[in-house]
Amino acid sequence: MSGGGESREEKRDAERGAKRKRIELIDALRGFSVVLMVIHHFLYDCVEFLDAPRWLFSNPVFDILHYIFAGLFIFLSGISSMFSRGNVKRGSKVVAVAIAITIVTYIMDMPILFGVLHLLGFSMLFFGLTRKLWEAVPKKAAPVIYIAAIIGGSLATKYIAFESKYIWMLGWTAPGFVSYDYFPILPWIFVFLLGTWAGYYIAGNRLHAGFYDAKFPFFPSVGRKALLIYVLHQPALYAIVMGIRFVLYSR
Repeated sequence: MSGGGESREEKRDAERGAKRKRIELIDALRGFSVVLMVIHHFLYDCVEFLDAPRWLFSNPVFDILHYIFAGLFIFLSGISSMFSRGNVKRGSKVVAVAIAITIVTYIMDMPILFGVLHLLGFSMLFFGLTRKLWEAVPKKAAPVIYIAAIIGGSLATKYIAFESKYIWMLGWTAPGFVSYDYFPILPWIFVFLLGTWAGYYIAGNRLHAGFYDAKFPFFPSVGRKALLIYVLHQPALYAIVMGIRFVLYSR
């Protein structure tokens, strides 16, 4: 399909796809990215609180993988948004949870002002309110536009300087800005929108049957609980690491 309008048949296919059972491959990929995220945060806590060598957390391999599995998580959220007509409601709930995380982490003196959960909540709200606009983008042109916007947004926030200290959500920060998890709107919202483009074909049942019927162990169950794990994993890791610290340094 090269235009934005959908035929009656295409709309019917999309509705059928939306009513499908959960796709294990998507849940598995989401679960895999969540597991990598938990490992990444655990290594950070080890470096921060157990005096583990800094290279364990910050090294060329992990610096690249961090953005790959976070980008995968955001991309998959975009796909999932094509299965829902309640993105505004979903986004509102995620934003509420993200704000709660900001409050708790601020009290812990490890503030997360605009992490991945803030971005996902904002993206769901934004897409839910402007869905018709993005669905009107020609499907053949959409990935080119979104990938160009990802690259352009990355370069803009890196090389174009703004003095204002009030646009950190967009990707421009002022000296002294601290957020222990930071995924600004630019360029990451276009990763989410790229996911909605892929979701158009997935929700419309346009891929090979093997994509929908593939089975995986362990990771799908993790993926289905991704939000709960995201909310609880860092307090749990913090408790574990501080327990280890108490044992090691109380001798």
